[in-house]
Amino acid sequence: MMGRQATKRELFVSVSLDEYVPGDHLLRAVDRYLDLSEFRSNLAGSYSHTGRPSIDPELMARMLIIGYCYGIRSERRLCEEVGMNLAYRWFCRLGLKDKVPDHSSFSKNRHGRFRDHDAFRQLFDSVLRRCMAEGLVQGEGFATDASMIKADAQRHRSCPGDVGIDWGDAEQASRPVREYLTALEQANPIPPVPKRISLTDPASTWTAAAGPAIFAYSTNYLIDLKAGLIVDVEASAVNKMAEVEATKIMIDRVEEKFAIKPQRLVGDTNYGVAAMLGWLVDEKGIVPHVPVWDKSEHHDGTFSRSDFIFDVENNQYVCPAGKHLRPPRSAQAKTPLRYRASVYDCQVCELKPKCCPNMVARKIDRSPQEPARDIARAIGKTEAYRVSRRERKKVEMLFAHLKRILKLGQLRLRGPSGAHDEFLLAATAQNLRRMAKKLFMPKREAELAMS
Repeated sequence: MMGRQATKRELFVSVSLDEYVPGDHLLRAVDRYLDLSEFRSNLAGSYSHTGRPSIDPELMARMLIIGYCYGIRSERRLCEEVGMNLAYRWFCRLGLKDKVPDHSSFSKNRHGRFRDHDAFRQLFDSVLRRCMAEGLVQGEGFATDASMIKADAQRHRSCPGDVGIDWGDAEQASRPVREYLTALEQANPIPPVPKRISLTDPASTWTAAAGPAIFAYSTNYLIDLKAGLIVDVEASAVNKMAEVEATKIMIDRVEEKFAIKPQRLVGDTNYGVAAMLGWLVDEKGIVPHVPVWDKSEHHDGTFSRSDFIFDVENNQYVCPAGKHLRPPRSAQAKTPLRYRASVYDCQVCELKPKCCPNMVARKIDRSPQEPARDIARAIGKTEAYRVSRRERKKVEMLFAHLKRILKLGQLRLRGPSGAHDEFLLAATAQNLRRMAKKLFMPKREAELAMS
């Protein structure tokens, strides 16, 4: 006999949302390690003591964390999902009959009191402190890298950078335009003129680094190598020097806030420029596990700079023939030096065809940071360096997770402040997920095995 489901319409039902959220649900783990008390107290000064109660900022923070943890990019859709999903309601402390905030409230708070108090930076820092308290941050080795994220700007809403643009009244312009004009006024020196400028997000960078040219920003990560946790994140323009400066900012900020300075820094060739290596070795005392950006090696059969021996005591290079290359007498130690051989030595030398066939005499440029570069070259031949190269993949894995799982391949918010907010929230979600999987999931499996 075929059964038929009978629909029972009960007038009163007692429901506990806690019963409907599985014990191994990701949000249970995130909720266990998420403390929003600092987030709430940080915003307390921006609310009046009288009047109608506002939407709880903690509720909006929890909803945003859900959105970034599960790749829900639309705030309108996020509100719909929270309204329908019992686990989301449980995490947000909403009952079945509680009303979900309207999506417009996120924009008002994000561009207002949240940004004025740098609330998302504070939220990221509080999660990182919890990671440190749980012993997931070792501080021995950091890795850094940058990844390009497409901006919310289209090619047809742009113009060549060398064309004069009338932005109109700055006070009536959009927020991204105001941020761009303010940054131009404060810039010293003035940045070079870009090839194209977006009219909707002029601070974004026009780049063809990853295929067809697009407008984009770079998200810069500084991670601890023990558990692959993000210790800092910074938004920057898409170019090598901006990304190097972002890494310096992050290292200084972590040291200032958390009193943590790594013993070694792992990075790719982008961070192997002389200025960066000199800053790491001479100013910070950090061992650079970074390949040196070096164009002095020759591949045409002629002598490279490595074939010349530098005599530190006499400040001169010794060529393979035993002759000396010296700097100008008026040269300053803080500027790049050009060491020259004697014309008379080179003209009669039998090794000239292999040394300087197209020059009258051999010349070698030496950077003031050359000792730091030599240290990096020596480290590059060690087994510890090869281990660091393998560990650096943890940063690339985080970027892959950011784009494929969290769906942050393109920004929704415009301007540097919009990129700043999105990158911070995404990094916070990644740290929460990593902490949940490192700490909560093993404990849960152990509890199930014992039961």
